[in-house]
Amino acid sequence: MNRHSIGEALAARLYAAEASVDRAVADTAALAAALPEARVDARLSAVTGHRAISGAAAAIGALAEARGHLVQTHHTLAALARKLDLPALAGGPLDKPGDTPPIGGLYPEHEVAKIVVNKTLPDASVFC
Repeated sequence: MNRHSIGEALAARLYAAEASVDRAVADTAALAAALPEARVDARLSAVTGHRAISGAAAAIGALAEARGHLVQTHHTLAALARKLDLPALAGGPLDKPGDTPPIGGLYPEHEVAKIVVNKTLPDASVFC
């Protein structure tokens, strides 16, 4: 394997991890929202289920922190790719800050398009 194909493989794993954490945040937030509604619908005391609500809220916080770590990893890998003179690629129709015009929606969802992302990410020296 060459560096370019290794970078592509790592990028695919990174995007999958980011999507998984985002889905977990959304699913956990939906649970956290449903818990107090269920308590009210069941006509239970406000004390009932408080630990479950607190637990779900704490899980959202932990997932948000994990997401932040993945964002930092994303920036670090992008900086390393630039340092190694590898092209920065995005998988799929993902808009990045500064994309003019926005690229989202130009490609069918079942196709993975490789698009050179903008150069607004931090300098390699900051992360490497």
